[in-house]
Amino acid sequence: MRGALRRLTAFLGLQLRLLRTWRLEPRAFVRRLVLTGVVAYIALAVAIWAVPGISADGPASIIGGVALIAVLNSLVRPILLWLAIPLGIAGVALLSTALQFVVLFVIASITPGIHVSGFDAAVEAALIYAVVTTAISWLIAIGEDESYFSHLIRMMIGYGVEPTDSPGVVIIQIDGLSEPVLVHQIRAGRVPNIARWVRTESHRLTPWECQLPSQTSASQAGILLGSNDGIPAFRWFEKDPGRLLVSNRPADAAEIERRLSKGTGLLAHGGVSIGNLFSGDAAESILTMSHLGHPSAALGPTQSWFYFFVSPFAFARAVFLTLGEAGKELWQARRQRVSGIEPRIHRGGAYPILRGVTNVLLRQVTSGLIVERMLRGVPVIYADFVDYDEIAHHSGPERGESLDSLDGVDRMVGLLERVAQEAPRPYRFVVLSDHGQSQGATFLQRYGMTIEDLVRSLVAPEADIATATSTTESWGPVNALLTEVGRGIGFGARLVRRLFASHSRSGAVELGPGREEAPAPASKPGDEPDLVVCASGNLGLVYLTEQPDRMTLEQLRAANPRLVDGLAHHDGIGFALVRSEVHGAVALGPRGEHHLDTGTVLGEDPLAPFGPDAADDLRRLDAMPNVPDILLNSRLDSSTDEVAAFEELVGSHGGLGGAQTHAFLLHPTDWAVNPTRLVGAPAVYRQLVEWLGSLGLHDPASLDGSPTASVAPVAPAGPAAPAGPATVQGSVPILHGSRGASSRQ
Repeated sequence: MRGALRRLTAFLGLQLRLLRTWRLEPRAFVRRLVLTGVVAYIALAVAIWAVPGISADGPASIIGGVALIAVLNSLVRPILLWLAIPLGIAGVALLSTALQFVVLFVIASITPGIHVSGFDAAVEAALIYAVVTTAISWLIAIGEDESYFSHLIRMMIGYGVEPTDSPGVVIIQIDGLSEPVLVHQIRAGRVPNIARWVRTESHRLTPWECQLPSQTSASQAGILLGSNDGIPAFRWFEKDPGRLLVSNRPADAAEIERRLSKGTGLLAHGGVSIGNLFSGDAAESILTMSHLGHPSAALGPTQSWFYFFVSPFAFARAVFLTLGEAGKELWQARRQRVSGIEPRIHRGGAYPILRGVTNVLLRQVTSGLIVERMLRGVPVIYADFVDYDEIAHHSGPERGESLDSLDGVDRMVGLLERVAQEAPRPYRFVVLSDHGQSQGATFLQRYGMTIEDLVRSLVAPEADIATATSTTESWGPVNALLTEVGRGIGFGARLVRRLFASHSRSGAVELGPGREEAPAPASKPGDEPDLVVCASGNLGLVYLTEQPDRMTLEQLRAANPRLVDGLAHHDGIGFALVRSEVHGAVALGPRGEHHLDTGTVLGEDPLAPFGPDAADDLRRLDAMPNVPDILLNSRLDSSTDEVAAFEELVGSHGGLGGAQTHAFLLHPTDWAVNPTRLVGAPAVYRQLVEWLGSLGLHDPASLDGSPTASVAPVAPAGPAAPAGPATVQGSVPILHGSRGASSRQ
């Protein structure tokens, strides 16, 4: 008993210290305290006015009631809710709500001048109090992230984690943010936390080329697993066994990781993966697509979900702000239309809600998960923030709403930097992107037809064509969140499983337009369509299924005389990659061709607009076993660097052209980068492993003899070592005139 009292006293003392210190400044603390008190007074007064069974003698009585509510919520609530963790998400939420009813009933019973007729009146008053408080707090921004996360810190800190001097590393991925856009925003006065790191030279901004295909699954596989062999696009067709693989489908993500993982991923030594496509061989994976089918990886009664309900109005605030974000999207989309901003796309349907979930709810959940793992002293954390990428797809990568979202992620970076001051180990921070985005009117907008319509016009009318061109990437994070919640325990998890049972496959929720796109192998030979057309941003893939291997240029022309040249000569196509029996890999363009194996160019080089790395990227892609019979890359507008996406997205990535291949790596300045130019996500993996190895957080020997320049040991401080001259290519070697090895490892 005495020990329990000591622990409780220590806990409350810690809360008081953090309440005092986890604020911007004393003036801000006083301002927040006063505003919170005013809002609580108004909310309680409205509840007393609206509910006949509760009354107050005057303003002094209401002030006394507000003070008692604050005291009871601060002291009693955390302890009671901690006891409710085994009840699951719904149990905690119900207890949280019920506790508010009890609190109002108690204060009405003991506060002089406040009278309540019964528990029913207390329930009604508590509901009104919660709604009014949430609404007013949102309008005057009292419920900003600073307040929520300061409460989160106070609830999670100090649970027996032994302090250590051994450093840890937090790696934040800002999905879809190109290095040129980030640099421009630093100059424009945005992203103040990242800008401060760069300007004070605590961190160095290093660009890297993500190679083709420029999309998340290829980049994350390279960064987290060390290889992205066999990933030709975000989704692709495998002729044997006649199956479409989609990177953000849980079963497919698990299969991709199974093929590539050697057990030496970036997070293999006790790391945590949060919100990614792949685990990186982490000890713990949360909201990670490749592990959503692992029963042992289910969250269960984790504190990460519990603390979302600790604050009296945290969940209500998140829902309120999510709906507010959806409303803001409707207004901003209308403003784009009225202003005549081009290019633009339709932004209706489910997208406003998707934007609200990714830009508010998922950002809160992801940040809370990172905070908890930091306070537990996890050695390496890798988390993906998808906010910017999602909005940039629909609004444009340099439009105001996209950049506002980027500022929101920057606020989370600054918050995590402050959390590190309370963590049991010192943390170093790395911020990186997996690719960029390129803007442009879509292929359909420019030419009045989709890429599958163009293919259909060039083949026999009776040909059976299957397509996978819908915009499925946006649904991945939402599906992961619903799946993760549904795998938990308690009533809430059972409710989610039941609600989405008809939209689930193997226990994973699959919402969105791409759900029925060739989800499984054909049941028997001959069931496959004649052609399969896939789209990943401005990268298109065309497969002909009449033979199990990749068809050569000569075979394609014999089987479909108009197809190859009709595609290559179309104004919306920059080039088409095919393999010739005579010349090997060939990039065909409207007015010329580039023989990749020999470097011979006939006529105008179709790769010239796409930069000096284009030929190397295509040789690398041509070596993959699942490269399509015809690979298409959209045109690139020379004056604007805009592309023509084959999906209906104004901001896209996946192919070549514009900023979509220009990613960045923001790292501590005293961490030397070798080689001087990072090319390919596997090169970023090797660099990160070298850095982690110098901190004792990874085994550099796991690089398995892959070509990497030596990296100077990480020092606590001091200038960076001079960079070496080598250039690291991707994980698949450039093979002239031959196919690469299978990606199954």
